[in-house]
Amino acid sequence: MVAIDIKSLAAKLSASSGIAAKQDIGTIAARLGLQGQQIAVGDDCAALPDGDGYLLFAIEGFMNEFVAADPWFAGWCGVMVNISDVAAMGGRPIAVVDAVWANGETGATPVLEGMRAASSAFGVPIVGGHTNIRSERGQLSVAILGRAKTLLTSFDAKPGDVLVATIDHRGRYREPFNNWEAATDAAPARLRGDLELLPEIAEAGLALSAKDISQGGIIGTAIMLAECSHVGIDIDVTAIPLPAGVSLDRWLVTFPSFGYLLSVAPEQAADVVTRFTARGINAAVIGAVVAGGEVALVDGESRAVVRDHAETPLLQLGRQDVAA
Repeated sequence: MVAIDIKSLAAKLSASSGIAAKQDIGTIAARLGLQGQQIAVGDDCAALPDGDGYLLFAIEGFMNEFVAADPWFAGWCGVMVNISDVAAMGGRPIAVVDAVWANGETGATPVLEGMRAASSAFGVPIVGGHTNIRSERGQLSVAILGRAKTLLTSFDAKPGDVLVATIDHRGRYREPFNNWEAATDAAPARLRGDLELLPEIAEAGLALSAKDISQGGIIGTAIMLAECSHVGIDIDVTAIPLPAGVSLDRWLVTFPSFGYLLSVAPEQAADVVTRFTARGINAAVIGAVVAGGEVALVDGESRAVVRDHAETPLLQLGRQDVAA
C-alpha cells in the first residue's frame, strides 16, 4: 500500500472548493437571522413537528456550470439529491416541486426530461413549480416534502460513537465533476429499496445521527456533522474503501449519488453496516466521534487536522439545546 502523507492531504482538503462553498450557508443564515429559532437550521431538511412524526422540507439549487454542461443529469439530480436529504433524516419522500429557467423550450427540455426520469425511477411525483423559459441562462432549483416517524439528525452525534460511511460503489464519475453516479442505470426497485434503509435504521433505534454526503464530500460532510453536534471526528484514512482506480484525495471530496455518514454506537455498528452490505452497498466504520472541535485525518501513526470548527466555524449553525 502506498504511504499517505496525511498532513499534505489535510492541507489540500481544508482548501477545497466544496468546503469553501459550505461557508456561504452560515453567511446567508446569519443575514436571515436563523440561528436560535425553534426549528433548527443546519440539517439536511427542516424538521417540522407534525402529529406523531415530522414533515421534512428541503431545497437544492444547482451550479450554473453543471446545468449547462450536463442538463439531463442536472434534472435527474434535482429529484435524486432532495430524496437523499429526506432519507438522511430517516424520512420518506412525498413530492417535489421545481423552478426552471431556460432559453426557450429547447433549452428546458433535457432538464425536464432528467427530472421526469428520476421522478419515475424513485416513485416521487413532481407536483408543480415555477417556469421561466425566456431566460438567457439555464438554472435549476428543486424542493421536496417528506415525512419521518423517527428522526436522524446532524445534531446528535456523541463522543464514543463510531463513524460509518456507506456509499454505493456501483458507478463511475460523471466527468468533469466530482459526481459519482450510481443510479441512472439501476433498477427502480433497487433504488427505492436502498433508500428505505435509512428510515428503517432510524425506526429501529440503531442510530440517532446521519448526514447525506454532499458537495463537500466525506470530509466536508464530516465537518458539518461535527459542527452541528459540537463534537470532533477522527477519520481513519486506512479504513476508507475506495472504488477501483479512484484516488483517496478525490474520493474524500466526491459527491456520490448514494452516500451517507452515520454516527453510531459501537455496539450497533455491525448491524448498521450489514444492512447496507446485504444490499450490495459498500459500508464500513471509517472513524470515531470524539470530544472537541477538530475534524482530523489519522492513519494509526499520524494525525492531521483538516478543520477545528470550534476555532473556525463553517456553518455557525446548530441546535441550541446541544452544549458546546
